[in-house]
Amino acid sequence: MIAVVFLLVLLAIMVGMSILGVGPQTMVIGEVLLLIGLFAAFFGAGIYIGAALGVLGLIVGFAFSDRPFWLFLGQTIWSPSSSFVLVAVPLFLLMGEILLRAGLSDKLYRALNVWLNRLPGGLLHTNIMASGVFSAISGSSVATAATMGSVALPFFKDTRYDKRMVMGSLAAGGALGNLIPPGITFIIYALITETSVGQLYLAAVGPSILVVVLFTLVILAKAKTAAPPDPDAPVLPLSVKLRALVDLVPTLLLILLVLGTIYGGLATATESAALGVVGAMFFAALEKKLSFKMLNACAEATARNTAMIGLILFGAYVLNFVFTSLGVPQALAQVVGELPLPAWAIMALIIGFYLALGTFMEGFSMIITTIPVIFPVVIGLGYDPIWFGVIVTMLVEIALISPPDGTVLYVLQGMRKDKGPITDVFAGVMPFMTVYILAIVLLMAMPSIALWLPKAVG
Repeated sequence: MIAVVFLLVLLAIMVGMSILGVGPQTMVIGEVLLLIGLFAAFFGAGIYIGAALGVLGLIVGFAFSDRPFWLFLGQTIWSPSSSFVLVAVPLFLLMGEILLRAGLSDKLYRALNVWLNRLPGGLLHTNIMASGVFSAISGSSVATAATMGSVALPFFKDTRYDKRMVMGSLAAGGALGNLIPPGITFIIYALITETSVGQLYLAAVGPSILVVVLFTLVILAKAKTAAPPDPDAPVLPLSVKLRALVDLVPTLLLILLVLGTIYGGLATATESAALGVVGAMFFAALEKKLSFKMLNACAEATARNTAMIGLILFGAYVLNFVFTSLGVPQALAQVVGELPLPAWAIMALIIGFYLALGTFMEGFSMIITTIPVIFPVVIGLGYDPIWFGVIVTMLVEIALISPPDGTVLYVLQGMRKDKGPITDVFAGVMPFMTVYILAIVLLMAMPSIALWLPKAVG
C-alpha cells in the first residue's frame, strides 16, 4: 500500500508540473499514465514479466508513435542478444551450478562454521560469511540464497536459534549475490549504460564490505535472543580449525581466478567467467563428482535461467526502444531538472521510487525497465554513473528481499522442512533490510566509499 501511494505521489508531481507549464508535453503524460495503468493490469493478471514488457512496448508504440517503429524491432532485440558482455551471464550461472552439484558449497559452509560458531550469534554469522564468499563466484542473489539455504538449513534442525533470524540472515546473505563482484546486475547495467564492468566491480568492493559489517552488527545486537549460547557446544582446538581451511582452498582459488583476472586487466568479465567454469569443472573432477550426467543437469538449469533472463531483457529492450523513440527519457530528464529541489533531494526521490517499486516488482526486471529512463536524469544531476550503478544494484538487492514480493524470500520459504509461515521470513529480514537502506544513505553522504578504489586503480 505504501509503495502504491508513493508512486501515485510521484505521478501527481509530474502531472502538476505539466499543468503549471513545466515539463513534458501532454502526449508524454498520456504515455506515462497508459504505461502505469497497463502495468497494474498486467501484473494483476499474472502475465509473465518478459511478455508483459514486450506487449507494453508494442501497445505504447502503436498508441503514440507516428513512425513504423516495428521495422526496427528485430535489430533492437538482436543488439543485446549478440553482446559479448552478456555471454558472461550464463557462464557465471553455469559455474554456480557446477559448484553446487560438486559439493564445494557444503564444504565452504562447514569450514567457515568451524571458525565462527563460537561467536555470539554462531551459525547466523556463518550464514552471512558463507553467502558472501559464495557470492564472489556465483554472481546471482537467487542462486546464492538457494545454494546456501539448501546447505545451511539442516544445521539449524533441533537448535535453539530463532527461526525468524535464521531465515532473515539467509535472505540477507543471499542479497549479497548481485552486489559482491562478479554480480550479474552490474553486467546488465554496464550493457544498458555503456559503462565499464571492471570499474563497477571495483566500486562494489567498499559497499560490499560495509553491508557485510552492518549485517554482522545486526546479528551481534540480537545474539542473546536469536541465538542463545549452547553450553554443550565443543571448543575446537586450533589444529582442527587450521585443517578446516583446506576446504576453503577451492573456493578461494576460483575467486582469485575470476576476480583476479578482471582486476588485473588480464581478462574481460566474459573471459573470466569462462575461466571460472573451467576451474569449477576442475575442482568437481578432483571431488570425483564430474560426469556427463552432472554437466547435463547443470546445463539444463543454466539454460532455464538464461532463457528467463533473456526474455525479460528482450521485452524490456522493446519497451525502452519505443520510449526512447518517443522522447520520454529526455522529457522526464527535463521535468526533473526543472524541479525546484537540490540534486540530493531528487536523488532521494529516485531511491524512494526504487524502494517502492521493489515491493511488488522483481529486481532484475526493475533495473532493465527503468534504467534507460532514469539514467539520463541521474547524469543530468551530476552524479557519477559508476556510483549510481552501485546504488541501483543495492536497490535491486533490497527489492529481492522486500516483502511481500521478494524473490529470495520465497526461494528460502520453499526450502523449509518445518513449513512455517512466510511471515517468519518477512519478519526476520526486516532488520537486515533496514541496515541495507542505511548503507545506501551512507553512500549518498560519502560517495568515496564506492569511488575510492576505481580512482586508486586508475
